[in-house]
Amino acid sequence: MRRRPSLRKSPDAGSVAVEAAIIIPVVVIFVMIAVVAGRIQTTGGVVDAAARSGARAASLARTPEGARQAADDAAQEVFRDQRVPCSDTSIAPVEYGTISTPTGQLDTVSVTVSCKVALDYLSVGGVPGSRTMTGRFTSVIDRYRGTG
Repeated sequence: MRRRPSLRKSPDAGSVAVEAAIIIPVVVIFVMIAVVAGRIQTTGGVVDAAARSGARAASLARTPEGARQAADDAAQEVFRDQRVPCSDTSIAPVEYGTISTPTGQLDTVSVTVSCKVALDYLSVGGVPGSRTMTGRFTSVIDRYRGTG
């Protein structure tokens, strides 16, 4: 005896479409959040790299004015190279200090870089607003940079 296929639909018919309609937007939102978090992290790394480059450039300068200019130029070059659109970049005044080591005192220079980035650059779409990211780095002043 052969069974005829039933013409009645099972009680689960159509549930896959409903589940997909609920789950797909949630998955898309999680993916977008991951993309935004990655962009924020990457941009923060660029700001840190700009501070590091600025501090190293300032450590090679012979005067405080030269250190400020060298830090500014080096930080701006990092932002240009990495194509980070900072609407407002600021470099705090170069700070000098010393650290103690077993071999004696070392002079240091610290550079703080701030970058105001539009949220629509960090996220997907035209999100209004901006976020200010700050990086700081301290470098030992090069003893052999010369005196002039």
